[in-house]
Amino acid sequence: MKANSMETGMELGDDGKADPDIPIHTGITDRTETEEELRSSLQLFRTIVETVSAGAALYVGSKLVYANQTFERLCGFTLEELNGMEAWEIVHPDMREQANARSIARLRGEKLSSNIVDYRMNTKSGAEVWVESHAPMIEYKGGAAVLCTFVDITERKRIEKELQNAHNDLEQQVRQRTAQLAQANLKLEEDVRRREQTETMLLRRNAELADLNDRLGATQVQLLQSEKLASIGQLAAGVAHEINNPIGYIHSNIGSLESYLDDLFRILDAYAGVEDALSTDTPAYAELRRLKAKFDLDFLREDIPKLMAESREGITRVRKIVQDLKDFSRVDSGQEWKWADLHRGLDSTLNVASNEIKYKAEVVKEYGDLPEVECLPSEINQVFLNLLVNAAHAIAEGQRGTITLRSGCDDRQVWIEVADTGSGIAPEILKRIFEPFFTTKPIGKGTGLGLSLSHGIVKKHGGRIEVNSEVGQGTTFRVILPINQTHEQVAQ
Repeated sequence: MKANSMETGMELGDDGKADPDIPIHTGITDRTETEEELRSSLQLFRTIVETVSAGAALYVGSKLVYANQTFERLCGFTLEELNGMEAWEIVHPDMREQANARSIARLRGEKLSSNIVDYRMNTKSGAEVWVESHAPMIEYKGGAAVLCTFVDITERKRIEKELQNAHNDLEQQVRQRTAQLAQANLKLEEDVRRREQTETMLLRRNAELADLNDRLGATQVQLLQSEKLASIGQLAAGVAHEINNPIGYIHSNIGSLESYLDDLFRILDAYAGVEDALSTDTPAYAELRRLKAKFDLDFLREDIPKLMAESREGITRVRKIVQDLKDFSRVDSGQEWKWADLHRGLDSTLNVASNEIKYKAEVVKEYGDLPEVECLPSEINQVFLNLLVNAAHAIAEGQRGTITLRSGCDDRQVWIEVADTGSGIAPEILKRIFEPFFTTKPIGKGTGLGLSLSHGIVKKHGGRIEVNSEVGQGTTFRVILPINQTHEQVAQ
């Protein structure tokens, strides 16, 4: 039972202390049923608050008016110390501004997002205690109050903090690992790029080496061909020197012999005039008649000049062949740039290659007016030889075709055409005819180097070779050369 205090006008609780929750009376009055109901409600409230496992405190306005023992243990303050504290005082200073704002909003009747909030308590010992507070509005003594319950969540917060720290550490490790992987990926991409560049460079160098090897092979063959031509030229020069001497005195002797024969025929004519003066019964007359009948002097007089003319023609032709062979090889001139008559070189080459051509085709010349051209004559003759021989080979066996030679010029360049009426070249093959070692001839009939060497020689002279062909109609090669040389090709 509670004791009444007349002096103070306050009711004392069961513990003999003044109960601030019990209204003050000014005198002894009859207790009404309302007071009894209020006392019963208060007693029920205190019983409920004391029996809950969580800390609990009752706030009227913003002041704490009651707290249970669990709340006292949480914050370390006694009930006497807590009595009358402002709501924000029990909150840690770091979080008071937030708590105060919530209290003001509640008092203004504003709707909060939640009645449950986590905050750190302002404990008497200064220890960090986290609580989860649930603060619903209740009716108290005819007015509004807030009943706050507090659940100690310090361990949960510790675990959450550890988890958050672990999560942050994990995120940091992930970021670091991601950065490392990104860096490794960049390095890998750079390595791949460098490897691709290296592979590209190696492929390019390999192609360059292959091209260089082809050019070296072609150059070697060209050198061999040049050496062969030089050898032929040296042989031709030696043979020409040896042949020219006997040809010279044979030619001279034929001239002398023709003169002597003329003299002999004049003497015979004189003897023929004396024959009529001889007596027919003399032995001299009889012998003369016998000899005339035996040797047919009239036939000899007619045939001997023909034989001498044919002999002179033959000797002249031999001299021409020897000279053409020398002109073709030009071994005596060496590899020097000279001004040359291309028609003369072409004619000399025709004479040298006559055995390849005369049984296959007729040669038709349609020469224009050409100036002399600065060139390496023996090499240009080699180009003519390759084109003439190819033209002859393009004509099918058993057929006789035509090889037409044409020429022309303008102010800066000249051109020579070799056209045949052969089988022609298929389009898919035409683009490969200048490749080294490419040939359409049967095995043993060609090396595949003639046109390649010719292309190199013409290019060396700063010119070009054009080709036009139609299957079944024939092929035309046109060699175009500059009249003057800059000699840059030789330097290259």
